[in-house]
Amino acid sequence: MTRTFLDAGVLIAASRGTGPSYRKAMEILDDGERSFIASPFVRLEVLPKALFHQRHSEAAFYESYFEAVDLWVGPDRALLEEAGRVATRFGLAALDALHVASAMLAGADELVTSERPTRPIHRVSGLSVRSIHL
Repeated sequence: MTRTFLDAGVLIAASRGTGPSYRKAMEILDDGERSFIASPFVRLEVLPKALFHQRHSEAAFYESYFEAVDLWVGPDRALLEEAGRVATRFGLAALDALHVASAMLAGADELVTSERPTRPIHRVSGLSVRSIHL
């Protein structure tokens, strides 16, 4: 099993159902050889806005994904400290640092993002970072 952490952009692409990013996101989500890792930060990025805008099918998609997550990384001091270290080392924005730190602490095999390959998250070492962006 490939232990996979998905960022919010991958879930958004999958929930919206159009374009090449959608197809790549769904290939990952439909891969039976993966187990998924998540953190409350990803949930906070996607679910409240879908609910606020009354995009019920999008919210249901997110809820279904989060129910299927195999491992949750909770917000604790160790996570925040690791996020600070990776943010400083790789020049990451706060949420990207939280996602990278969550993936690392959970022992993820890869972090899948929707970020372009030129973005700072792709500078991370010690964790495979892959993009669905074409």
